[in-house]
Amino acid sequence: MELTKVAFGGGCHWCTEAVFQSLKGVEKAEQGFVASVAENSSFSEAVIVHFQAEIIALKTLIEVHLLTHKSTSNHSMRKKYRSAIYSFSHSQEQEAMGLLAGFQEQFNNKIITQVYPFSEFKASEEAFQNYYLKNPAKPFCTQFINPKLEVIKREFSDYVSLRGTKQSHETKN
Repeated sequence: MELTKVAFGGGCHWCTEAVFQSLKGVEKAEQGFVASVAENSSFSEAVIVHFQAEIIALKTLIEVHLLTHKSTSNHSMRKKYRSAIYSFSHSQEQEAMGLLAGFQEQFNNKIITQVYPFSEFKASEEAFQNYYLKNPAKPFCTQFINPKLEVIKREFSDYVSLRGTKQSHETKN
């Protein structure tokens, strides 16, 4: 099966990585820093998601992204945590923009997430990659990542994969 890729930024990349690792059809989430072009050419925390479009659609991935970070909050850390979808093609960019517009009616406040063309990626240090999978009981994970995973389990139960959830760690122990 051929994989499609898209990148997402919005909050801490540890959180974003864990969110997408918990979904069926996502084969890989590369945690690091993504840059776009022009005024968005600086690097911002993000994750490149490699997925099987036959199993999980771009629409579902975008909806998950919008519901698991502050997609309507233009806070002071937005340079480091740009609320973004980074596209790998013009057609993906157009599809993502249309999907964002369609999701707006589900939110009381304006979605600030923007669609940018992908330009560059720098991976996080190895010690931080797969952070949640390596450290599910750490305070950061229990305080910030687990609530996002609960949203996914509640709102997207058909797409939850045990490999990226707390249950998978409890099963292994």
